[in-house]
Amino acid sequence: MISLTYRDALRKALDDAMSEDPSIVVIGEEVGLYGGAYGVTKDLIKTYGPERLIDTPISEPAIVGAAVGAAMTGLRPVAELMYIDFLGMSMDQLANQAAKIRYMFGGQIGVPMVLRTQGGTGRSAGAQHSQSLEAWVMHTPGLRLAMPATVADAYHLLRQSLTKPDPVVFIEHKALYTHKEEVDLDAEPLPWGKAAVRRHGDDLVIVTYSRQVHYVMAAAEVLAKKGIEATVIDLRTLNPLDFDTIREHVERIGKAMVVSEGVMTCGVAAELSARITEECFDFLEQPVVRVAGEDIPISVSQELETGSVPSAAGIAAVAERLVA
Repeated sequence: MISLTYRDALRKALDDAMSEDPSIVVIGEEVGLYGGAYGVTKDLIKTYGPERLIDTPISEPAIVGAAVGAAMTGLRPVAELMYIDFLGMSMDQLANQAAKIRYMFGGQIGVPMVLRTQGGTGRSAGAQHSQSLEAWVMHTPGLRLAMPATVADAYHLLRQSLTKPDPVVFIEHKALYTHKEEVDLDAEPLPWGKAAVRRHGDDLVIVTYSRQVHYVMAAAEVLAKKGIEATVIDLRTLNPLDFDTIREHVERIGKAMVVSEGVMTCGVAAELSARITEECFDFLEQPVVRVAGEDIPISVSQELETGSVPSAAGIAAVAERLVA
């Protein structure tokens, strides 16, 4: 067991993968000499040099476009976008090119790249640097989507992403970089695309991912003191989506809640709650409840920012009403 932060686990995953696979290169703004906007690539340039830690101009379309071309021609690039909010500028390269190349070339060419970026609230970064846009990615066929909540998953999911034949969007939560855990990185990880059941209970199922896993676990502790035991499912990846695990526990318990930091309307929580309703309808005792972000731009005010996304207290309060 070793003590690692989320940031350290990501750096170690990149370091280990780059040492094993010379085709892996990292490209993005300040990923080399500066060490990345959030310090994930710090000092890697000392080991791998500027040929594999490539600092780019401030152009997200250029970063993603270069990564797509490099992946098509034999490399395995890791493109870093400083904020997921800048995804819109590179959606042609990502959604129209990377996601569709394998299909359009009949499987003769793939795009084995990883797009690392970060999203979510927690740093008072304002409306243009605090969004949760994973629904954009989940909506696009051809893109894989990983969103680790734990230090161990930050390591293992990134290592697994760097072996996939298709583009993986890897979203790190900005508020988790300093989160520290005791981990055994030699332990066998869960398979790619498999959800983790973080807690077992018989009163309701709470499905979530990314930072909200920690809020849900805190809420589950509060609920347990009141005699309510929740099963907590951490999805880990949204594409592939492990709906079999969701179905198993919803059918067993009959009450389900979905928690997401993304906005309520047309978000991940909406998709998951609709699918649970469709596929588990005969087993549900109550309608599926969504707990999600407000349909508003994120405020730079810390108090307003905190109030615009789910909290442990809010999750627990909704859960109590669901099982009452």
